[in-house]
Amino acid sequence: MKAMIFAAGLGTRLKPWTDHHPKALAPVNGKPLLQRNIEYLKKYGISDFVINVHHFAEQVITFLEQQQQFGCNIAISHEVGEPLETGGGLKNAAAFLTGSNPFVVMNADILTDLDLGEMLAFHRQHAPLVTLAVTNRQSSRAFLFNNEHALCGWKNLQTGAERISVPAAHTVARAFSGIHIMDAAIFPLLTEEGKFSLVDVYLRLAKEYRILGYDHSGGILIDVGKPESIAVAEQYFH
Repeated sequence: MKAMIFAAGLGTRLKPWTDHHPKALAPVNGKPLLQRNIEYLKKYGISDFVINVHHFAEQVITFLEQQQQFGCNIAISHEVGEPLETGGGLKNAAAFLTGSNPFVVMNADILTDLDLGEMLAFHRQHAPLVTLAVTNRQSSRAFLFNNEHALCGWKNLQTGAERISVPAAHTVARAFSGIHIMDAAIFPLLTEEGKFSLVDVYLRLAKEYRILGYDHSGGILIDVGKPESIAVAEQYFH
């Protein structure tokens, strides 16, 4: 099985660290986020990775070389001109992810104790196009799911603005955890070009394809996007 780790972002919320370093190398108890997530994915038998880079890309590449790629096969998808966001980044890395179905995608700045094995079993049992890890937590934005856990929309919980793809009598709002399991069939469906978000892709595709939410509420999930969240992460990840 293969995995992609998104590590190209500018990390503006994590200043001043990201004025001189990539967000993916921000340390939590002395160990960079990227290393923690490579080790996390390795626990589930994943040894083939593609990592997209842009902001201080050479620091990421040098770090991986110094660590002898953690004993894995790691390809680099270098987004030279500008970061392509999640959708553009995934599409740009498509060649590296061929021959693996399904594959895992996750953000470099997420730390979690999610049992990825259970999520994979859920994905294989239900066979959707994409399975999204979600939780019932406070967030400014959330995906909306129907009673069958199928994606049907998106909502800004601060403004109340909604984007409904599939009308449903009852919906449940869940915050996205930054971890996806995808079927390789998604690549021909990525018709957008350049820089674009997977959120927009999912809302478009939900009208025709099953995209399911996998709820892992109650576990640990930390978005290490701000300096203060590093201190919180260090309480859980030693």
